[in-house]
Amino acid sequence: MTYTWQYYDLVLLGVFCSMVAGALVGQFTAVATTTAVTVAGLLAVVIIAHGLFVNGPVDAPEDLTDPVESLN
Repeated sequence: MTYTWQYYDLVLLGVFCSMVAGALVGQFTAVATTTAVTVAGLLAVVIIAHGLFVNGPVDAPEDLTDPVESLN
């Protein structure tokens, strides 16, 4: 069985890669590590926001009103 990449796999990979890139930039360039990681964190926030609000995990807004059976 082969694994197929889903959109949210790429979101998680994007968050991880942005944070690693920020740490590497901070470690190996003249940019302060705190600055590089902060900027990378902002990029991660943009990636997460896209995953939540632009390409959200629901098919339609009406799906948000479905009751959660496991909590009843």
